[in-house]
Amino acid sequence: MSPFRPARVYPDMDDLVAATVRQALADAGLPASSLTSIYAASDMPEGATLQRALDRCGMQGIALRHEFPEHTDNNQMLACAHQAILAGQAEAILVLGVQGQGLVLPAVEPMGVAARAYMARYQARCETFAMIAVKARQHAAYNPQAAFNQLMTLEQVLEAPMLAEPLTRPQWAWPTVGVAAVVLCSGEFASRHCQGPLVRILGQASVSPRQVVDVDLASPFADVGYDIHVAAARELYEQTGRGPEDIAVCELHDSSTLSELLLYEALGLCCEGSAEKFVEEGDNTYGGNLVVNPGGGLLSLGQAGAASALAQCVELVQQLRGSAGRRQVANARIALQHQAGSDGTVITTLYQRD
Repeated sequence: MSPFRPARVYPDMDDLVAATVRQALADAGLPASSLTSIYAASDMPEGATLQRALDRCGMQGIALRHEFPEHTDNNQMLACAHQAILAGQAEAILVLGVQGQGLVLPAVEPMGVAARAYMARYQARCETFAMIAVKARQHAAYNPQAAFNQLMTLEQVLEAPMLAEPLTRPQWAWPTVGVAAVVLCSGEFASRHCQGPLVRILGQASVSPRQVVDVDLASPFADVGYDIHVAAARELYEQTGRGPEDIAVCELHDSSTLSELLLYEALGLCCEGSAEKFVEEGDNTYGGNLVVNPGGGLLSLGQAGAASALAQCVELVQQLRGSAGRRQVANARIALQHQAGSDGTVITTLYQRD
């Protein structure tokens, strides 16, 4: 992945795409000619521009499936590539996400309403939300790819401009731009072509809002899709025969500190109503039960729509390989990825080091 930066920093996306793709191929130890196809979500203004960048990497003639982020979120592209390989339609796919223009920060007040409701229901403190932002910056301090990796104290977070009470400015994932690329292949292909440690997808679940019935519309968390996240986690755990207790490291979609706190409970990382205890006892960071967003999460990398899901994947693969450097989670063998799309679809993925 490239560094994630505020929009306007990367005037030549062709160069950035080409460099990131070359990095992915070098990491996999594969020539471009070994790829079956390319699945790309890109907001580059014209498909020819993306093709030109790929051509510079020797990818002329490789089938390209190119979607614009407003039509397909990149987390869905990763899922589509996974399904294509499972179905035998391809052996090795480059999944590429390119976010060249900054997104618009979504409406913040619904998150503020949900945060205040959580505080009222469980007598939680506003400091708990702020502690998640502090943790994100602590993790990002060791991640040069993160757009916002300057350390912040609890007081600095609490005293920052308020956007939606009790959530201040550092408690939101701000729009960024960047590129991320992943090579996904079948086990048979990996055994023939790949050297070094391998990471396997144990299972993947995708749940859309339409699939969730009996939603409690009176719940203060209905507007933030809480039940969809719960359903996606349960389906994944049932599919793989694994549970939250097996997970050492997790990358989740922290569009705000409120989102991250609710996801601790929705994903089963802690019991309902116990997220404050989970945070304040440090069970979401190094030395705790598991490490959440070791790269800093969206709170530190920012929201780079088309590239964010693949950035999560890159971080987790590095963790499971044991190559994450100062961010390394000790003895990480199983990792959870959670990503929420702009249409409300939630995709959860479980990875394992072979």
